[in-house]
Amino acid sequence: MSHPLTHFDTQGQAHMVDVSAKAETHRVAVAAGEIRMQPATFALIAGGTAKKGDVLGLARIAAIQGAKRCSDLVPLCHPLAITRVAVEFELDESSHRVHCRAQVETLGRTGVEMEALCAVQVGLLTIYDMCKAADRGMVISNVRVLEKQGGKSGVWHAEPDPA
Repeated sequence: MSHPLTHFDTQGQAHMVDVSAKAETHRVAVAAGEIRMQPATFALIAGGTAKKGDVLGLARIAAIQGAKRCSDLVPLCHPLAITRVAVEFELDESSHRVHCRAQVETLGRTGVEMEALCAVQVGLLTIYDMCKAADRGMVISNVRVLEKQGGKSGVWHAEPDPA
């Protein structure tokens, strides 16, 4: 089943979706992604010995800021009063990856999926920025929405990642 692209009017012009008729509900979105790196770079992050300091601590603050600034970066996103942003990093030593998970919440008329995705991307970009002198070949991947709640569509969960 296909859905119309709601950010275009009947003439095909881009516009911000009118959410004024939607009910205010508690809305939650969870997104995740990862960054893969060389073993030595992973060791710098895991040991907290990176030249620029606590990589994951700063990346967490950056991710929160990314969620808050989403509507400044994505042209048709509504500015939202975010009520909560929680960011977690998990170190996977066996694959030299750092996984990032962000949960964003609001009481509003539109969802916070974009804010959760921005949080993950900015958190991972901050890790890249802080470690690029040691490893320019890091790869950010698998960024996606895992779950959303609220609004008339209720609860949605992503299909499990086949990888």
